Amino acid sequence: MPERGPGTAVVTGAAGGIGSAVAARLRADGYHVVGLDLAGADVDCDVTSEPAVAAALAGLDPAVLVTCAGVTAGAPAHETTLADWHAVLNTNLTAAFLCAKHALPAMMTAGRGVIVTVGSVHGRAFAPGLPAYAAAKAGLSAFTRQLAVDYGRHGIRSVCLALGWIRTPDTLTRVADPADLARLTETQSLGEPEHVAAAVAYAVSPAAALLTGAELVLDGGATAVQTAALLRPGPRARLGLPPLREEPA
Repeated sequence: MPERGPGTAVVTGAAGGIGSAVAARLRADGYHVVGLDLAGADVDCDVTSEPAVAAALAGLDPAVLVTCAGVTAGAPAHETTLADWHAVLNTNLTAAFLCAKHALPAMMTAGRGVIVTVGSVHGRAFAPGLPAYAAAKAGLSAFTRQLAVDYGRHGIRSVCLALGWIRTPDTLTRVADPADLARLTETQSLGEPEHVAAAVAYAVSPAAALLTGAELVLDGGATAVQTAALLRPGPRARLGLPPLREEPA
């Protein structure tokens, strides 16, 4: 799949967090970046609306599409409202489909293109109370693989980044207690948005010409950890970890 130099890169969720870091890295690498977001990006765009996405991508010839927009809403299935279910799936999964749908014709004409979806290890290793998020991220991985099957013959690659814990404002609100953050980082690394941006830069580069229909797992070791074992005193002691606050000292 031959690839030429940088062209236009469309990045969703570009106003902050991971999307902002990705947009900055691609600009530094020479791409003309068009950031889509509802809050202060290059183009104000509701990426869950097909008319809005179609209008935002009209006239563009994207060589790269990176879908970073995402939200989380947590509750067990029997307590999840239909509104929350739709909000999570629309922002994480449907938005990626809509952006790909309207970027693909130009990529097919050009005979090249890379679509990078920003997923999560929660699509393969689950924590309690996030059914909509799990469904969306697992669907995103499958959708990315399907794109590779359908559009590889047009010179278009697709890659899903399966992320672990990344230091964003949303993440830090969920581990606001320093003890929780310390426990999280006992056996895994907390990533930075720039780490994700570096992975995107590789995925869209000619060096990654054989990378398509696959996930890159960027989880700092999260899915290598049997978390339940780390809650028990014996394994913690063998690993040299301090007792949890709930355990007798």
